[in-house]
Amino acid sequence: MRIIHTIRELKEVLADCRNQQKKIGLVPTMGALHAGHISLVEKSVGENEVTVVTIFVNPTQFNNLDDLEKYPRTLEEDVRLLEVNHADVVFAPSVAEMYPTPDTRSFSYPPLDEVMEGKFRPGHFNGVCQIVSKLFEAVEPDNAYFGEKDFQQLAIIRKMNRAQDYGIYIVGCPIVREADGLAMSSRNSRLSTEERKNALEISQTLFKSHTFAKEHSVKETIRFVEDSIAAAPGLELEYFSLVDGDTLQPIEAWEDATYIVGCITVFCGDVRLIDNIKYK
Repeated sequence: MRIIHTIRELKEVLADCRNQQKKIGLVPTMGALHAGHISLVEKSVGENEVTVVTIFVNPTQFNNLDDLEKYPRTLEEDVRLLEVNHADVVFAPSVAEMYPTPDTRSFSYPPLDEVMEGKFRPGHFNGVCQIVSKLFEAVEPDNAYFGEKDFQQLAIIRKMNRAQDYGIYIVGCPIVREADGLAMSSRNSRLSTEERKNALEISQTLFKSHTFAKEHSVKETIRFVEDSIAAAPGLELEYFSLVDGDTLQPIEAWEDATYIVGCITVFCGDVRLIDNIKYK
């Protein structure tokens, strides 16, 4: 496994791979890797001759500087994990390498980026598109792998891929959960023992709402989730939305879409956690 820190070296290595007609898979991450990330790596390794994993905490997608500073960074452990899981290249650049000058590009994909995370984290998806586009252009992968836990991000990256005509196949991979149901996240490492216990109510509420929804309206299901989180200790709901899984627009009735997803964001202490569940 090669560890690379510059775009120039990355391009040189991957040019050799392309000359050998090797298919390239890309797994973009911000590090602090867990089993969810490794599931993406495993899928890429199984579908490509070369798997590139990027580790970069991207500053332009954080609209909260305190969150950026506290984001876990565990490069040494990440590299060990990637080696045992058969990644071929780890690209771990510096901020100066990725942003030698300020990135003034603007990415806008309404209505996908105007709701949920787009509403509560202004500028977030522009920053995501800035870094993902840079990685796409540096790696030029055949396939790129993203987790479905970041459901809205996945939809926007797919839109950007089409709009920029990258021609990359975007692979969405299922949420990986802890044994008790909590969605795996790098931010989970910031939870105290008590907060970790409280956070479990997020996924448990989603699972219960899936059953509840079978005999109740959209409005009643939303209220059920809101009330359940409000009653849970140590949690503060930022939003819960039932949306068309393709357009990300809120629905009012179950008949409004054939693909419906519930997306939730909750603060557990000062740690912001997201999750989602498919209703149909």
